[in-house]
Amino acid sequence: MNLSLYGKYALIGGATQGIGLASAQQLARLGASCILVARDEDRLRDAVATLDAASGQSHLSLRADYQNSEDTAKLVRELARNRTIHIFVNNTGGPPPGAVIDADPTDFLAAFQQHILTSQAIAQTLLPGMKSSGYGRIVNIVSTSVRIPIAGLGVSNTVRGAMASWAKTWSNEVAQYGITVNNVLPGATETPRLDALIHAQAQTRGISPKQVAHEMAAQIPAKRFAQPAEIASMVAFLASPAAAYVNGTSIPVDGGKISAI
Repeated sequence: MNLSLYGKYALIGGATQGIGLASAQQLARLGASCILVARDEDRLRDAVATLDAASGQSHLSLRADYQNSEDTAKLVRELARNRTIHIFVNNTGGPPPGAVIDADPTDFLAAFQQHILTSQAIAQTLLPGMKSSGYGRIVNIVSTSVRIPIAGLGVSNTVRGAMASWAKTWSNEVAQYGITVNNVLPGATETPRLDALIHAQAQTRGISPKQVAHEMAAQIPAKRFAQPAEIASMVAFLASPAAAYVNGTSIPVDGGKISAI
């Protein structure tokens, strides 16, 4: 099985923590040179320092905000002038929790900007290089809410569904160029995002975060939350040559939580 990413460049969003950082670390272990994208310059520098460079990789960082799609695409375009970026791990933080009936219309607009518009701008920027090299991988970190909406995440459920449709449409149009587009659907994963959701639910229900976490884990057949590295392993596979014929899919990595076959 060919998992080598030697000679490939990968752009990873939200790469200073959680699934984004774990994905960058896994891709680097397979030989990729990684470009980490996030808003905090100090944390980016620290994250780059954790990446394997045993194969002579050249890792970089890019300070950018997914809420500003035009500026982010411009920064990515400058990077792509001097190198082909073969892999795009499309990862960014989710919208704040809350019931959909309470959401302001502007909440949907902000989420659409952060997820759909920025994804489109970056993917369009990277497409020419992927086409010319005959190798491209776009891996979107989405959510199991693509399959089953999650209570209390009204705006997130909505925009995640839109992301999945966006990705499927892209996959149909670019497969002929050796480019694949797939979605990873993480279940509950031990990240700052999950911690924030647990604390928000605990406050709403008037119980302890520990109790909320226990109840959530009990609903998962594996009886535990995922580690970011476990999600990153699927990301790395989809980014590799071995996954060349896996395209347009949404793959849950959720410990069996989704009950449908």
